[in-house]
Amino acid sequence: MATFDVFSQDNKKVSSIELSDEVFGAPVKEYLFWEVVRNQLASRRSGTAKTKTRTEVRGGGRKPFRQKGTGRARQGSTRSPVMVGGGVAHGPKPRDYSYTVPKKVRRAALRSAVSLRAQNNQLFILENLDLPEIKTKGLKALFDNFELTDALVIDVDGNQNLQLSCRNLPKFQAMVPAGLNVYDLLRFNNLILSEEAAKAIETRLLRDVRHAADEGDE
Repeated sequence: MATFDVFSQDNKKVSSIELSDEVFGAPVKEYLFWEVVRNQLASRRSGTAKTKTRTEVRGGGRKPFRQKGTGRARQGSTRSPVMVGGGVAHGPKPRDYSYTVPKKVRRAALRSAVSLRAQNNQLFILENLDLPEIKTKGLKALFDNFELTDALVIDVDGNQNLQLSCRNLPKFQAMVPAGLNVYDLLRFNNLILSEEAAKAIETRLLRDVRHAADEGDE
């Protein structure tokens, strides 16, 4: 078990917490980051790019000029791809860019990303992230106490004050443990967890470890 300090919101150590090495001290496999982030970004692509072919462009029903005697290259339609305003040859069509990555790879990449933040001393565990009101200035003061310029902030469901206070801070993002993902972990240099969120993440990822082990035994 790995031991981490737990801080108050004004950056004073108040206790310590033990978390599983399988989650917060796992080997960092950077090649998994590329695979999973590429998959996440591909899944986010809308795939709606579309160009018209010569059969879809309006007009061009007749031959634009006579076959011979003009000195120009012969043309049969203004809808031809070589004509201005004509169709596009081999242009993009709506498509689905998403693809699947094995569950074991996604789980291992997530554990590696969490462990990377822990090993680089970029993981901060707070006693709680309770805010008295929805106020961006108050949340920014909390981050300033830890001298952070950017961070991914995670607390349990129902902390609306945190979610709403974080909206106007472009270099900070708040989410719940269930939304934790590799792309956002790597996009921010620091990770802030409430003590309760750290336990929730540990439970979730340990369950994945045991599930993967059970799959391997079958």
